[in-house]
Amino acid sequence: MLSVAFVGGPTGAWQVERVAAVVGRALPAVPRLEVVEGKEDLAGTPTWILRGVTSNLRYTRQDEAVSLAARQEPLGRAPATRAALIPITKSDAWWQLAQDARREILEESSHHIAVGLEYLPAIARRLHHGRDLGAEFDFLTWFEYRPEDSDAFEDLVHRLRKTPEWTFIAREIDIRLSR
Repeated sequence: MLSVAFVGGPTGAWQVERVAAVVGRALPAVPRLEVVEGKEDLAGTPTWILRGVTSNLRYTRQDEAVSLAARQEPLGRAPATRAALIPITKSDAWWQLAQDARREILEESSHHIAVGLEYLPAIARRLHHGRDLGAEFDFLTWFEYRPEDSDAFEDLVHRLRKTPEWTFIAREIDIRLSR
């Protein structure tokens, strides 16, 4: 398990291109974002900090995990100068469902994992869980990709937002970045 803080403020390796509310209220706009792994003491005076942890694969079957691992590129690739941070909070109705019912919506109805596999290895991603931390967002999804894969990323996000799973979104922010 890796603790990660996404720190929005005046400094950071990533330039923030936009911060947009998709569902619910937005976060304050910031000029830069830093991704801080494993540290608790953060320097500077950030505007906001979003926290999450990597965790076990909660909705992924073994065969899906093997496929994802085989095709996933690492984060931090030099040519991947575009990124997106998409914080999401699911509705109370989502969390009242049993885990197998959530899996049914996530994959059997929405094909979330199958759709994501179509965009690997071009788009690297990592999911961070915040709900168990009492964080502001349930999930923080971090994506990195090359500029020439920007259209593919837009297609991925558009496809996922049209699925039954997205009817359970209570809050979603779309943060786009470059370096």
